[in-house]
Amino acid sequence: MAKLTELVRDHTQLDREQVAHLSRLVSEWGMLADFCFSDLLLYVPTSSGRWAVVAQVRPATGQTMYQTDWVGSWANDSEVDLIERAYRDAKILEGEIVVEGLADETRMVAIPVVHSGRPIAVLTREWIEKAGRRPGELERAYDSIFQSFIRMIAMGTFPFTQRAGDSSAAPRVGDGVMWFDVDGEVQYVSPNANSALHRVGIQASAIGMRLAELGFHDGPVRQAFERKVPVIEEFEQGDGVTLLCRCVPFVELTNGDEHVIGAVLLMRDVSELRKRDRLLLSKDATIREIHHRVKNNLQTISSLLRLQARRLTHPEAISAVGDSVRRIRTIALVHEALSREPGDDVTFIEIVRPLLRLAEEGLQSVDRPVRFTVHGDGGRIPAAIATPLSVVLTELLQNAVDHGFPEGSAGGSVVVQLENADRQLRLSVVDDGRGVESGFRLEDATGLGLSIVRTLVTTELDGTIEMRPLSEADARSVGLETPAGARGTVVDLIVPLGEE
Repeated sequence: MAKLTELVRDHTQLDREQVAHLSRLVSEWGMLADFCFSDLLLYVPTSSGRWAVVAQVRPATGQTMYQTDWVGSWANDSEVDLIERAYRDAKILEGEIVVEGLADETRMVAIPVVHSGRPIAVLTREWIEKAGRRPGELERAYDSIFQSFIRMIAMGTFPFTQRAGDSSAAPRVGDGVMWFDVDGEVQYVSPNANSALHRVGIQASAIGMRLAELGFHDGPVRQAFERKVPVIEEFEQGDGVTLLCRCVPFVELTNGDEHVIGAVLLMRDVSELRKRDRLLLSKDATIREIHHRVKNNLQTISSLLRLQARRLTHPEAISAVGDSVRRIRTIALVHEALSREPGDDVTFIEIVRPLLRLAEEGLQSVDRPVRFTVHGDGGRIPAAIATPLSVVLTELLQNAVDHGFPEGSAGGSVVVQLENADRQLRLSVVDDGRGVESGFRLEDATGLGLSIVRTLVTTELDGTIEMRPLSEADARSVGLETPAGARGTVVDLIVPLGEE
């Protein structure tokens, strides 16, 4: 279905502000349809002289008259006369119309949509007379509220230009309604609103009283009267009851001045929703605390291993313990990042940067100066992937330094390149060192580091890995300046990140 803005642009000469006014009306009119128990359609005059339907809404409080969508269609002959007169005279008019496929008598109220003092469109309420609800107290009150809204539309004071929060998350008519007069006294309370009052301990009749006199929080109503704009507020009322309220004032123009002549308050009990939110926050805080404690425990183990290494004399044992310390510190870094961020994802660059600092501290020396840099950020990745991927990156950095820049060499550069696209993380480790030996195959490597890499990538990460000699194109892509004939190594890693 075409959007309102597209239809208006294609068929009319309305300017941006006028289109914005219609868009604001459409964002609010679900509430109007609920108050009048009827379908609402929005018509605009086109450059060809016809009237086009550019938007349609059905009520949530009553039965729809139209099973099909009329957006993009044209007003028929019986509708045009009523619509044109309402538009021309800027008056609200009611009459009978003929709708194709409907044999019953159909009624229409045509409301001119006024902006900056002149009509720009016509809003219609359309219903079948005999299918209407039997009017009771609720129906009569809702009709009076609807009449207040359409008078505002015809005067140009509704919809409001100011936004009072996200109206899509605001209460609906079915959640509960309170209607106030010009003095802020309650004129009507819907059954659901009355139930909400009972839940907060207010048993007395609210009719003819102000909210403050009932002991009910009157902030939204008071601010709506004072500021002459809708107000959305969430507050706790009574013992453990959380209410989300939206108050919309009825504003009339008298000699160019705006006056509030009443208001309607929509209220929704969100106690259970907020209770679940608090449980989720508590659970999230608990998980982060667990990550924090795991990080501390891993750091303790790392310290114990370093103490143990000081008592060793065999170089091979010292090296093995040092490798274990480095791997444990890598996993601790992941848990530290997870302890800071809510949710099940982590920003990968916040792990990669500390890993590069660890590599600089532990792998380079005066006899082997190596510069580590990172390009890209990798976006956010699932926590389940972060730990094995960080271990893989640590092993690749270690391998690049150990095999690319032996002790006593002139050193060089190691670049980590990250890209997160199409639910895949692409990670490359590029160095300008000695390069791989002729005939080298990663699957034949027997070293512990590369064995760990190969196992983690193919099993836990379900990814692919390739190790190959550095080319001039590779060097240029990461900003390395290598002399002609220089060697180097590229490790390309692709890890799927799962579904959104």
